[in-house]
Amino acid sequence: MVRKKRSKLGHLMERFSYEATQKTGTSQAFIFALLIIVVWGITGPIFKFSDTWQLVINTGTTIVTFLMVFLIQRAQNKDALAIHLKLNEIVAALEGASNRLIDVEDLTEDEIRILHEHFRKLALMSKKDLSITQSHSVEEAATRHRRKHKTHKHPELADGPMDEEEIHP
Repeated sequence: MVRKKRSKLGHLMERFSYEATQKTGTSQAFIFALLIIVVWGITGPIFKFSDTWQLVINTGTTIVTFLMVFLIQRAQNKDALAIHLKLNEIVAALEGASNRLIDVEDLTEDEIRILHEHFRKLALMSKKDLSITQSHSVEEAATRHRRKHKTHKHPELADGPMDEEEIHP
């Protein structure tokens, strides 16, 4: 894959974001933050618990929190996109996998709920089977389910494809 050349600012921001999230997610960073709070608390009597003393910690923590939100979100966005791409590759490569799942993150909430209902139905049907790997999609599961029951004492289920009410109870 040919990499797109990034701007220097983009590269610097990505590198800074990566380093900051890696370093702030450590035990040492937590201990450092805890020590700042302890030192601040110990200095309270020295500054007579003044408004300025309180303002220092409030301002400092507000600024750090504000900046960390953006750093963490940038890192999570990149990680989430990479995971989506890897999962899309797996779904696309697996024979029999439902291609509806490729880019599922771009669907609306209603479309995701519909897919969830399809897979809930698939899970219910797979519980009736000996192996959960016997089917790959709701449609394929319905066809296999009918075929199986046609040959095994359930002719009332072998009438053809499942209707919408059977798929979406």
